[in-house]
Amino acid sequence: MNDKRQPGYTIAWLLAIVLVPYVGVPLYLCLGGRKLKRLVASKNRMTLTLPSAPRASENTLNLPTTKIMMANGAGAPVGGNHLTLLKSGEQAYAELVKLIRSAQHTIHITTFILGREETGRAIITELADRAQQGVKVRLLLDGLGSFRTSRRFCSELRDAGGEVVRFMPMAPLSTRHSANLRNHRKIAIFDHHTAIVGGRNLAREYMGPSKDLQRWTDFGAIVRGPAVGLIAEIFFADWQHAANKSVEDFRAEAPFICPPNEGMSDLHVIASGPDVAGDPLYEGLVSFIQEAESSVWIITPYFIPDEVLQRSLLVKARAGVDITLIVPAKSNHVIPDLARRQYLRELQQAGARILLYQPSMLHAKVVITDDRLAIFGSANFDLRSLFVNFEIGIAVYSPEQVAEIQAWADELVRDSQSYIAGQNPRRWYNSLAEDLSRLLAPLL
Repeated sequence: MNDKRQPGYTIAWLLAIVLVPYVGVPLYLCLGGRKLKRLVASKNRMTLTLPSAPRASENTLNLPTTKIMMANGAGAPVGGNHLTLLKSGEQAYAELVKLIRSAQHTIHITTFILGREETGRAIITELADRAQQGVKVRLLLDGLGSFRTSRRFCSELRDAGGEVVRFMPMAPLSTRHSANLRNHRKIAIFDHHTAIVGGRNLAREYMGPSKDLQRWTDFGAIVRGPAVGLIAEIFFADWQHAANKSVEDFRAEAPFICPPNEGMSDLHVIASGPDVAGDPLYEGLVSFIQEAESSVWIITPYFIPDEVLQRSLLVKARAGVDITLIVPAKSNHVIPDLARRQYLRELQQAGARILLYQPSMLHAKVVITDDRLAIFGSANFDLRSLFVNFEIGIAVYSPEQVAEIQAWADELVRDSQSYIAGQNPRRWYNSLAEDLSRLLAPLL
């Protein structure tokens, strides 16, 4: 998508430069620009294909949403997969450690944040142990998300023979740095046949060995089957760019073999970001909404849609479609909470159901339509995730597994309260705060 189609970015930068020039100008020089040509040109474009993978069913391939995503840079969905949902941070941690310990050949992990506390430290120790035993371990950290995680924190893994690389580091002398282009993908791949994808970072807020009442509510899944080969291609492309290595290095290390069939599910692996020609994840979400006949459920920590997404939801709500939006009662960022208010009011007035999740910060990213299609992954329902960051999404077409995801979403409803539009009176200072937040939101 061309930068000119998102004028909100231009307005946000102009506002920052005019109101706080001593901050706005340096920030623009560091962060400005959506798809920085020089950086993007150095990272190969991805079109995910698996020639030897089983085809998805004709029903899946003929869906308008599938065709739209493929036309915008996504590869084709593949059959023969199985999903195991990871509904809690304790389950996610236990399964991650289990897969690390059982890996025989390779462990490839991408994370936005690596915590500097007991969870992050324990995962580094587990990875170091496998590296010490001859497993090839590669850990890719985002340069901004893991900025506070020092090189020394990962020294145990490096000393054991593992590799740790930062994606577009923030160091001023780096030739590959850009604070604006962040790798927000969360991927873990084991022996090229099993993967974990979702919204959880490797930190205490997201996962741990025991229950924590302060832990954020999130969502992810273990993927088994041919789709893992496509997820691995995303990791290879990111690692190739960050480590300045050629993909042939991976091919020589382990000749590519399509993972075997593990189930009956059709899955669509969607890479989104500056390394994809179009915007398949965004276009897919627009199609999800516009093609919906009975229901659209959106679970997201931050809700800052563009005009097309918001208008599509409003039209569907007024037409009687069940539009259900579940967001945290209070997120970990003030500006997105202020920026979302007008969108929530408009949707509620149009007949949508807005629910505020109460127990903890809700960090899951899931969209479900008509009880037959779902998409989850790393992307928030906001402008940065949909138009700037490197993200990953998994579209699920199996009715049985969509029903599992819907059942998980139903559990969130029981712990949520209805949004009341009048709870934030439209006094002048509230209105000003909301308007400024909406203008600045694209920079977050």
